[in-house]
Amino acid sequence: MSTLQRFCGPITLFATAIAFTPGSASAHVKWFAPYIVGARPEPVVETLVNQWFWTGIALVLIFFVATRMIEKSRYGQTVIEGLNTVTSPLWRRQDEYIRAIIAAFFVAIFAVGGVYLTPDLKTPAEWVSWIQLVIACCIFSRRTMPLAGIGIVALWLLALRDYDLFHLFDYLALGLGVAAYLLLEPSKNETMRDRRFEALRWGLAIALMWSSLEKFAFPSWFYPLVIEKPFLTFGMPRDVFIPMAGVTEFTLGFGLLWTPLIRRLSAIALLVIFTAAVWPFGRVDLIGHGLIMAILLAVAADQRSGVDLMTVFKRRVSSIPVGLSAALIVFCTSYWGLHVAFYGHDGEVRVDEASKTTHSFDPEHPHGQTEPEHGQQSRDQLGASPEK
Repeated sequence: MSTLQRFCGPITLFATAIAFTPGSASAHVKWFAPYIVGARPEPVVETLVNQWFWTGIALVLIFFVATRMIEKSRYGQTVIEGLNTVTSPLWRRQDEYIRAIIAAFFVAIFAVGGVYLTPDLKTPAEWVSWIQLVIACCIFSRRTMPLAGIGIVALWLLALRDYDLFHLFDYLALGLGVAAYLLLEPSKNETMRDRRFEALRWGLAIALMWSSLEKFAFPSWFYPLVIEKPFLTFGMPRDVFIPMAGVTEFTLGFGLLWTPLIRRLSAIALLVIFTAAVWPFGRVDLIGHGLIMAILLAVAADQRSGVDLMTVFKRRVSSIPVGLSAALIVFCTSYWGLHVAFYGHDGEVRVDEASKTTHSFDPEHPHGQTEPEHGQQSRDQLGASPEK
């Protein structure tokens, strides 16, 4: 078998896995459709008895196990070397790339204006945008990079004035990961500095796994998108596509924390999915997800061969389903448990805010028009059980 054939085998397997997973799963619903964070979520048992949830889990486990077996085989090093060859130009200038991308992201949201960190975190305070520009400027000097990291955390804390803490959990892990990178990169302590890319990767992985759970807890949030853009489901029924999309996002986020080949192929898979979402959702999606996509590219180019935590455990093939099960238990317990802690068992539905949405009605945000399926939905409607 030639070197090219050895390298292309796992890539073909990876491409096949992607072909069978929902490709537009990554558009963040809070940016494009009305939502009520305090509405009552679907019981977690609804997910656990959903056959399409388990079908998605099975497909991804096959992909992960096959990838790990190849990684352990005599062909694994050939595959890694092939990836290294393709991504080496980026790897050699990884820090410059990450710094430029973070700065570009903050310049972009400064130019857009009216948001804290993402499109759904809107603010009328003009001075917030100037903080974003200052953060971008601080990144160009290693002396001021820590100030940029502190500024990101400050923006998240400022958003607490206008948004519920549970809502902001969506952006906590990624924000902390980026802030940690900016604090660690200029550090003179090499042991600490070596952890900067791990901080980015862990922040992104946790953010993806956390935000994916809204596809199980609040599937009705996604109905306006499916109605308006039915091609997103690739012909699958709505209630088949949404749980499988959630599984795709959660498991590939989990894959970012595993062994080198699994995490690099997971990053490539997520990058394909996020890139595919730009065409139907436009520049709002590109700006909002631009930083995530850039970090995914950095993970795909990461040539480090080690595993940051639980190395022996992660190298065993049998540990993949165990680790994934543990991650699901921890994240689902945290998500539903914290929602109950914040809003109670029945959710928090206030009559005086029954018609409130968080998006203005303009050509870029067409949801919320007068038709029932696009209209301003009440908290009761948004929190209702999905159609059976």
